Amino acid sequence: MLEAAGIEVITTHYPAGELAEKLKEFDGITVRSATQVRQSLIDTCPNLKVIGRGGVGMDNIDVDYARQKGIGVYNTPAASSRSVAELVFAHAFNLSRQLQIMNRAMPVTGQTEFAKLKKQASEGSELFGKTIGIIGFGRIGQEVARMALGLGMHVVATDPFVKEANIAIQVSGATATLNVVIPTRDFKTVFQKSDIITIHIPKADKPVIGVDELSQLKKGVILINTARGGVFDEEAILTGLASGIIGGAGIDVFDGEPTPRLEILTHPKISLSPHVGGSTLEAQENVGKELAGLIIKHFSKG
Repeated sequence: MLEAAGIEVITTHYPAGELAEKLKEFDGITVRSATQVRQSLIDTCPNLKVIGRGGVGMDNIDVDYARQKGIGVYNTPAASSRSVAELVFAHAFNLSRQLQIMNRAMPVTGQTEFAKLKKQASEGSELFGKTIGIIGFGRIGQEVARMALGLGMHVVATDPFVKEANIAIQVSGATATLNVVIPTRDFKTVFQKSDIITIHIPKADKPVIGVDELSQLKKGVILINTARGGVFDEEAILTGLASGIIGGAGIDVFDGEPTPRLEILTHPKISLSPHVGGSTLEAQENVGKELAGLIIKHFSKG
């Protein structure tokens, strides 16, 4: 798409330490979550006119500074919403049926302790009828709500910028659309009512759930983080798992990436994925198309 619009595209890999020198002649760059586009890098790129972020969060980019310099900064918030939401439920199903434990145990003891593992796994639970709490009710949060309603779950959500959301559910092959209006609530309500809590907000100054918040949670709650490392305090998660307040955790993003702490990686009640929330084949295709379109539109404006 970019080349068809007359834009020269360079896909050479540059180590982070070489970016400041290599990017001096570039008019635009696109990044995912790992590359840091800070003020110092922006200042060394006099020709830079546009920064594209393939994905949602832009905390790896000094957005305000770039825009103050007249540089267009764009992300693709809609392209990967479904992929992230599906990963939330991949972790939710994993933890509800103890699959993360069985996938670790069965290769080791499956032949000798099959009956024991079967009994343990039979203590799993269904998602139907459970309450999912959604912290951050933007595009991804609303996509999670749509899937949850389809599974017969109750939904409570909190978001300081969204008063309510109209969730449209389209059944495949059907002509009618079901619309469900979900008003947002306060944090306390989400904490107290939720069997599962999933978070979809940028990283803040302090974790949304830390040790102090554990006493407000429903006993046995499942916590899922596909947003940013640090929005849930990892120390609080380990404390809550040890006490039984937290029944399980699904973690896609970590403090200290790309070297997460060993206690998180080896805990039997944690379902793991390596920061792949928006990384499906379909999402990558959608991200590329949306980002290319935004860049072409930016340059077409002169």
